[in-house]
Amino acid sequence: MISATPAPIPAQVRAASEEAFEVTVTEALIANKWRAGQTGDYDAELGIDTAQVWDFLGATQAHVLEKLKELAGADAGNDAANIAMREFVRLLAKEIDQRGALDVLRNGIKDRGLHIDLAYFRPAHAIAEDAFDNYRRNRLSVTRQLRYSPDHTNELDLVLFLNGIPVATAELKSSASAHPQTVEDAKKQYRFDRDPKDLIFAKRTLVHFAVDEQLVFLTTKLKGQKTDFLPFNQGSEGPGNPGGAGNPALSPDGPAYRTAYLWEEVWQRDNWLDLIKRFLHVEDPKRKKGRAGTARRISVHDRTLIFPRYHQWDAVRKLTAHAAHYGSGQNYLVEHSAGSGKSNTIGWLAHHLSVLHGSAEPDALDPKAVDESRIEANKPVFHKIVVITDRTVLDDQLQDTIYQFDHTPGVVQRIKAQDGAKSKQVAEALANTGTKIIIVTAQTFPYILEGVSSLKERRVAIVVDEAHSGQSGDSVAKLRKVLRGLGAEENASTDEEDFLTSSAAERKMHPMLSYFAFTATPKRKTLNLFGVKDPATNLMRGFHVYSMKQAIEEGFILDPLRNYWRYSTSWKVDKEGADEIEVAEDKAKGELAKFVYLNPITLAQHAEIVIDHFATHGRRRLGGRAKAMVVTRSRKAAYEMHKHLVQSAKDLDCEDLGILVAFSGELEAEKEIDGEIKKVKVTEAEINGISEKELPEAFAYARADDPHAALRTGRPGGAPQRTEYRILVVAEKYQTGFDQPLLTHMYVEKPLTDVAAVQTLSRLNRTHPLKNQDDLFVLDFVNDPDDIKKEYAPYFKEARTEPADPNLLYPAQRKVMDHRLLYPEEMSAFITALAKAQPAAGTVTAGQPAERKWEKAHAALYRHTDGARARFVELQEKDRDAAEQFRSDLQDFLRQYGFLSQLMPHPDTDLERLYLYGKHLANILPPPPHDPSLDVGELDLTHMRVTKVGEYDISLTDEDAEDLPPYGGDGVGAYKDPAKALLSEIIDDFNERHGLGLSEADRIMYEERIVAAAEDQDLQEAAVAARNEGDFEHPFNKRFRDIMIERAEADTKFTEKYFSDEEFQGKLLQEARRAAYRLIRRRHNLPDTR
Repeated sequence: MISATPAPIPAQVRAASEEAFEVTVTEALIANKWRAGQTGDYDAELGIDTAQVWDFLGATQAHVLEKLKELAGADAGNDAANIAMREFVRLLAKEIDQRGALDVLRNGIKDRGLHIDLAYFRPAHAIAEDAFDNYRRNRLSVTRQLRYSPDHTNELDLVLFLNGIPVATAELKSSASAHPQTVEDAKKQYRFDRDPKDLIFAKRTLVHFAVDEQLVFLTTKLKGQKTDFLPFNQGSEGPGNPGGAGNPALSPDGPAYRTAYLWEEVWQRDNWLDLIKRFLHVEDPKRKKGRAGTARRISVHDRTLIFPRYHQWDAVRKLTAHAAHYGSGQNYLVEHSAGSGKSNTIGWLAHHLSVLHGSAEPDALDPKAVDESRIEANKPVFHKIVVITDRTVLDDQLQDTIYQFDHTPGVVQRIKAQDGAKSKQVAEALANTGTKIIIVTAQTFPYILEGVSSLKERRVAIVVDEAHSGQSGDSVAKLRKVLRGLGAEENASTDEEDFLTSSAAERKMHPMLSYFAFTATPKRKTLNLFGVKDPATNLMRGFHVYSMKQAIEEGFILDPLRNYWRYSTSWKVDKEGADEIEVAEDKAKGELAKFVYLNPITLAQHAEIVIDHFATHGRRRLGGRAKAMVVTRSRKAAYEMHKHLVQSAKDLDCEDLGILVAFSGELEAEKEIDGEIKKVKVTEAEINGISEKELPEAFAYARADDPHAALRTGRPGGAPQRTEYRILVVAEKYQTGFDQPLLTHMYVEKPLTDVAAVQTLSRLNRTHPLKNQDDLFVLDFVNDPDDIKKEYAPYFKEARTEPADPNLLYPAQRKVMDHRLLYPEEMSAFITALAKAQPAAGTVTAGQPAERKWEKAHAALYRHTDGARARFVELQEKDRDAAEQFRSDLQDFLRQYGFLSQLMPHPDTDLERLYLYGKHLANILPPPPHDPSLDVGELDLTHMRVTKVGEYDISLTDEDAEDLPPYGGDGVGAYKDPAKALLSEIIDDFNERHGLGLSEADRIMYEERIVAAAEDQDLQEAAVAARNEGDFEHPFNKRFRDIMIERAEADTKFTEKYFSDEEFQGKLLQEARRAAYRLIRRRHNLPDTR
């Protein structure tokens, strides 16, 4: 932390170190049609370069100048121009003060009935001959060493102007001197030597750059010592490539500076104007309540202005450039890490796509795309943009941002459940030419199908947020099918081969659809469907990459793997008569694991560790704001763990740690009602006392940030009470897409594999002003740290995999047909009947005869599968294993074909025939007969111990990165009859693996006796009356002997050891006394001592 203002650099040193750098940058800009500004033309009182403003108006709006001179008054004579200029510049300064430079540049100002533009931005198309004339007349100027305030002589290295309005500043530092300086010195200069209240910073410029030869940082708001700078660098391997922080190394034929991209690319005229017009925006304005309860607007200068990070800007530019050349019918995969700002990137991309037009310039369009009507000159590349996302924030963000860009309401529409029938909303949005962007969730996307008839011969861009989460599956395939059907003839062919060819083609990319898929963790299928083949490696990768490594190094996310604690739990189980029971081995092992993890003893031990650990290591972090997540393996586990956590918090005097639980739907649970244990249905909302919708906000509440916390007494006249929740127990909920920056601790109670491991642990990586790397903890009861590291490895730099081979379908096809249960003539008859049933599908109306005819036709299809089903049933009776192998092979083929058929360059009618027939057949095959050997019955947990294994740093390095394994069909393989084994053998094996090192002192009997002591009325009275544990010793030792005798029959060996082994007895008495004493005292809300 900087504690003092740095000493100023002598002028001669500055000249020797920075001047050459400034000259290089300035000359590069002037060579790119920028103008050199003059310091004398800058009016520091108004914060405007008056000469540039006047010259711009003269070049673009000469008629306005004459009107302004007239308005200055006839008496002005020769001074009319000067008076008009001074009056106009004062008005311009006032408008910027009120509305901000960004709004004034985009929308101009009005002066006594005259509309005056302050900038012209690039038109979307060039239909008009003079469309670009005024755009080319924009005056971009750069002024060196500008004295920017009338109150002092401080100078800025560079100030960038657009038509006389200052839009950016830059402080340049050079290491090429006797007193080398870096970008850190530029940051210090902004923080300590630049007064945020000076006009140029407070109400004029939009962004400030700190630059040296190696790195660029920027901020849009100076706040003195608290100014935050964000990196604006390309990445160590270049933009869009996997790498770390920084910029690429210099190449012999490249620029002289690593940061040359800033002035050569970002400040290039067209790019800079596009940034100002279509990227920069202020965050959604909030309304705050004043003391009297009236709403007041926040000044535009107090709102946060968003400037894209380099990878965001680069991704949008490259995606739109490719689409502008090749048109629709393309797939794009954007692999951007958590912390990359995907919401903003998706918003910018959706807007750019909505205004993207085909260029009329020679060779600008791909000839093949033009021939196939996938793009047209001076026409929109896409007519509609559909954004599939579950981020509700994206709706308001997009609407507000796009309104800032073009002041046109209604461009964005979200399909919402509360706004009426979704199908009607979709139909209206698709038909409305003013609506360009439609936002839907994965659940509402299928409603697009109902209104898609208005999309005939229209090009659609589908932007998918989190591409692997299911939105790119059947619904998208159905959309392709419907769009293809819109171009089909009225009387579709019922010929079998034509039908199969058409059906197979529906699985391929539709020429009118393009997909822009965003994800931080692409799976192999996602890479194959949306990725591109890297010519250097022949591996599938993303179109654009912003790596986890770069996000961590740039400080946009934290690393949850650096402080990883592993606890192991050891058990021994028993079952009476186990040596006489034969069970299915794999199923029995699963039941054993389920039994021990859901056992109340295990849950109680784990819950106590969680509460104790968080109370000791977590609750005071982030100034008392830190929160924790407990990840469980099932809804029942979440419910039970929540109960035990609540009890442990009470026992450990931590009841102020509010605990919530999250699971979907209803759960059957056992509850004590009127003294009886009954099974009842429970929901998350019933347990928490708040609705599911309210849970995220309730969990986000932090008392430390509540200005009314002290008033929340619950008494009359005070603020309403509010519970602060610190722990959230989850089961398949909030493990993806949940951004809660206050989360610092995670307790893992379930196996984590593949993408789920990365997504779950990434809930901790969000940043917060008070949060640093040392605040993060993961305590894992289940997974080996090395296994977790291995799951992370493919996503550290970039996900890559070998291209999937569609030829894998042929061996899968042969496996199915070799069973000789499917007859070709029956399959062909089925396809013919299916083809005949299809034409009615698009013409039926509910309740009409056509609908009943269509339903009847489809119902009749199953008579063509009856023969195969009968042969399967017969085989099932003769050879169960063979029948189940057929089922397994058929399911394997259907799953593979659903994916690989999308990669087939040419339709294969034989494969399509088997797929369509097999899908219908699989639905009607009878299930396997029940196997009683799958039941293991009731088990007994006899031993249990939880041990801390160690603390690990499993952070990844470049050497740890690895590719995803290739897609190999991933079939279920050969069917195996469940291996049978004696339950006693399985229990012995389980105990050997999970019960190593357990002794008699670990027996559950020990804990049962402690609980019995704590519930004894005499001992409760003794513990409450005791001044300390010593006072409790005599009554406890006497009563505990009786408890041991009373329960001797429950475990003879344990009792014998207690009475025969003095050392064991002494140790047990001491530990049991301490445990019982503390348990009783805490249940009575008493401290351990008085």
